[in-house]
Amino acid sequence: MLTQDDPLLLRHDDARGVVTVTMNRPQAFNALSEGMLDALQAECDALAKDESARVLIVAAAGKAFCAGHDLREMRAAPSLGYYQQLFARCAKVMQSLQQLPIPVIARVQGVATAAGCQLVASCDLAVALRSARFAVSGVNLGLFCSSPAVALSRNMGRKEAFEMLVTGEFVDAAEAQRRGLVNRLADDVAGLDAAVEQLAASIVAKPRQAVALGKQLFYRQLEAGVAAAYVDAGHTMACNMMDEAALEGVLAFVDKRPPAWGR
Repeated sequence: MLTQDDPLLLRHDDARGVVTVTMNRPQAFNALSEGMLDALQAECDALAKDESARVLIVAAAGKAFCAGHDLREMRAAPSLGYYQQLFARCAKVMQSLQQLPIPVIARVQGVATAAGCQLVASCDLAVALRSARFAVSGVNLGLFCSSPAVALSRNMGRKEAFEMLVTGEFVDAAEAQRRGLVNRLADDVAGLDAAVEQLAASIVAKPRQAVALGKQLFYRQLEAGVAAAYVDAGHTMACNMMDEAALEGVLAFVDKRPPAWGR
């Protein structure tokens, strides 16, 4: 049984630069308490400066991936100011994940609701068990999931996202994949780990700089008009092309040999 001294996040780094952080509040369904938000933010801040990191995997202990905000904590001392700063802290975590120069993979082994579903949507990639379920169910309590709506509406079609937000109904993993919230599905935990590893291995096989430039451009252009997006994309590709890894990659393709990248 966990005690108050157990860490809210467990971290594991491998030799390739694949970092796994595991939310460690299974008894509370890994709810995003203030402490959990602070721990996630601290990891994001550290990884933003860590040039050896290549991939971040966000995982969870227990049966649930994340049940959203800690409702008991939220009701302890209700005030407008408190709620504003709480949701601002949560938004900062979600944005920090997208601002990291490395891809972030959600490893979803169980239910993800409200801000937990937002967390999945804020990761760049997601792999889930077929038994996992997803919902933004705050409306069932009289609280529209406004912050999760930002991430959710940027992952799936507007009508599909809005339906989840106004009904609070669960969707299964297969439907979440169809809607664009999840990339890959697995039948069991072994398959889940294998699918996450396959994605991570594919990413670390590529030059870090190219992936970092690409991720930053990907999110920037989504918020821009088409013309401005193409200007930004062209400039990014030109800068990328001048990188030694890209020059070597093109030369290797011409020479019909594997690129000699020092990863």
